[in-house]
Amino acid sequence: MDMPKSKSLQRIEEKMEELDPNSLRHHILESAKNFKTSWIALGRALYSVYKGKLYKEWGYSTVETYILKEIGIKKPTAMKLLHSYYFLEKEEPQYLQKEYAENANAALMPGYEAIDLLRRAKNNKTLDKNDYEKIKKNVFEIGKDPQLIKRDLTTLIRSRREIDPQVEQQHSRTITIKRYLTTLRAMKREIEITKLLPPSLLKETESLIEKLEREVS
Repeated sequence: MDMPKSKSLQRIEEKMEELDPNSLRHHILESAKNFKTSWIALGRALYSVYKGKLYKEWGYSTVETYILKEIGIKKPTAMKLLHSYYFLEKEEPQYLQKEYAENANAALMPGYEAIDLLRRAKNNKTLDKNDYEKIKKNVFEIGKDPQLIKRDLTTLIRSRREIDPQVEQQHSRTITIKRYLTTLRAMKREIEITKLLPPSLLKETESLIEKLEREVS
């Protein structure tokens, strides 16, 4: 007996029926259906949409709204997907090659969560090249569980902060910025709901949120 389909999957399939099977939009929805086994294909397609602002042509104001409403993936996951794919394209393009996918052990193929942790390791100024290579080996060669990679990464960063007080100061700054972001996002929702303030203020708030998000990304 067939397993019942989730509402999210049903929406995706219904939307696919409305679109040209050869269109990029249809391809993205197809990738979303196979999300667990082909996140790279989905990430690549979504990055094309983000880079070309195609979501605006399809009636969405932001890429996050498009991904949530049409594909059913929430913003935190969507951002990890985009960041993880772009990171591989920029820093480790060899893992996007067809030959790697064909020869790699399927059980060791990393998910987007593991790649996102590797990205964070690369961007963390506390860690050196050897630290990064150690995390990279756990991701691609050992196929370590993302939760274990996260634990190792946290332990590694803490040990380095004890040596470098400037990094600890940067960490405190990041925490403060995240606190500001929480406040601004709540303010943005209030402005959208009450509509008591002019649209220009909403745009300024959105712009400030985007700038702060880049500071902590």
